[in-house]
Amino acid sequence: MTDEVLGERLQMWRRSGKTIVFTNGCFDLLHAGHLHLLHEARSLGDVLVVGLNSDASVNRLKPGRPVVSEGDRARLLAALEAVDAVVRFDDDTPLRLIEYIRPDVLVKGADYAPELVVGREQVLGYGGAVHLVPLLPGYSTSALVERIKAI
Repeated sequence: MTDEVLGERLQMWRRSGKTIVFTNGCFDLLHAGHLHLLHEARSLGDVLVVGLNSDASVNRLKPGRPVVSEGDRARLLAALEAVDAVVRFDDDTPLRLIEYIRPDVLVKGADYAPELVVGREQVLGYGGAVHLVPLLPGYSTSALVERIKAI
């Protein structure tokens, strides 16, 4: 979804009084841990917008990745019932996107320290909330990649 289309949807959702939740990530090799995060995030509001790191952004964060292309990752996420919108970002962090969306709730996995969540200060500054979702034990894309390499 482009920023323009997302902007139109955000206006519509806000006019309808919807609570907008935002989370972001690479979502490479979609697994049950990702699904857990997305379902928990969606339970915190009416609309879930997912920021998806572009291939270039993922590669800067994790050289040699992603395994799955951004187009395929976006299609997989968009097919999930919990997800209302997927928007790609090419920056190293989702800060610009968070400032554009101005979500009511910002969600990350609990592997992040609250003070290190990108966008936290901005969201709290306008009265929004930040929520950390406990991780589902035993699920990690990096661990999956290493297991595959070992085969």
